[in-house]
Amino acid sequence: MITDVKTQIMSANEGIITDEMRTVAEAEGVSPEFVRDGVKEGSIVILKNNQRKDSTPVGVGAGLSVKINANIGTSNEKSGLENELKKVKVIEETGADVLMDLSTGKGIDEVRKQIIASTKLPIGTVPMYQAGKEALDEYKNIAKLSKEKLFSDIEKQCKDGVDFITVHCGVTKFVIDQLEKQKRVTGIVSRGGAMLACWIKATGKENPLYEYYDELLEIAKKYDVVLSLGDGLRPGCGADAGDRAQVAETIVLGELVKRAKAKGVQAMVEGPGHVPLNLIPSMIQTIKQLTDNAPLYVLGPLVTDIAPGYDHITSAIGGTLAALNGADFLCYVTPAEHLGLPDVEEVREGIMASKIAAHAADVARGNKKAIERDRKMSIARKDLDWKLQKELSLDPSKFDNMNFEEEKPCTMCGDYCSMKIFREYF
Repeated sequence: MITDVKTQIMSANEGIITDEMRTVAEAEGVSPEFVRDGVKEGSIVILKNNQRKDSTPVGVGAGLSVKINANIGTSNEKSGLENELKKVKVIEETGADVLMDLSTGKGIDEVRKQIIASTKLPIGTVPMYQAGKEALDEYKNIAKLSKEKLFSDIEKQCKDGVDFITVHCGVTKFVIDQLEKQKRVTGIVSRGGAMLACWIKATGKENPLYEYYDELLEIAKKYDVVLSLGDGLRPGCGADAGDRAQVAETIVLGELVKRAKAKGVQAMVEGPGHVPLNLIPSMIQTIKQLTDNAPLYVLGPLVTDIAPGYDHITSAIGGTLAALNGADFLCYVTPAEHLGLPDVEEVREGIMASKIAAHAADVARGNKKAIERDRKMSIARKDLDWKLQKELSLDPSKFDNMNFEEEKPCTMCGDYCSMKIFREYF
């Protein structure tokens, strides 16, 4: 049993700079005091379960670089543990900041433990996936899922070392009522949100994650796990973006963010999936305002619905604009989105698209490290310094197996002129 726990927020409230705050500050190129103050205000969270001793703390939030997450997970239909562990290696090699284990296949507990043991990256889960799947396996009826089973799985996953958990606390009876009154093109596309909505309709009871939110906070506090308040009513198509149900849930999440901070628990908010490009700025700014400037974690947003096979691109377009307007954390989307589970190469492609989006937003947001990296790349190109270009590239592997011929000085200026045609002419 963990006793006398002091979470990151509790330490920040006492003016203490923790080791995790110092690590984040060094990685971001900001002062430890800046990180501490952000944690105190709730505009920054640090992903670091106090049970994981060898993991790397990662900061998410205002004034920090935009982070990206990559999802993996087993399923009964396609992928097992061995393949998912390969994806973990690709995620590390390609440079994602965080990963989530969304496993729904066999042996979920063992899969999670092995994934946690295989990496130092922060790890997130959606406990409702395990609780709901196992209830369906046993009873063939989601309504048979008990509050005790759900909360037991939450604590088990936190105890195992998960750094953040997605919990769809905002899918309440009132919010579902709003959804049913207005109708939608695509209904509920969140798996966890759909499970809870079905549970609420079948039992007539309130969402236990909302009704017993204080108990959830006690679990999160014990392990200093960040609550990622899930957007169970996120729009699943552009036509549903910004509707009554989405806004109603966001208002609830704003209330829950404040309650978490008051209890010394870190919280971030999850944001929309499909949003037309013109609506992204106002939507992101509204969500940030309604949720007390908590770090915002977005899926995409995907800016069009008609690009299956290319949704890593539609996501990168939306992610850049969302981050420019205040989103802090991008969940990658792979080319397999809307088609099936991604293979290893599709995981790589999804990460690279998100990395480009995050870096572009960092440059536009005035992040000094991002701007300097671009400047150094420009100089390396001018100097035809291929080695340095490879080091600075988001994907250095693109430089492998390429033959770069030694360049001759320009006969006109005596320097390495970038105007190749001009140089060859003379």
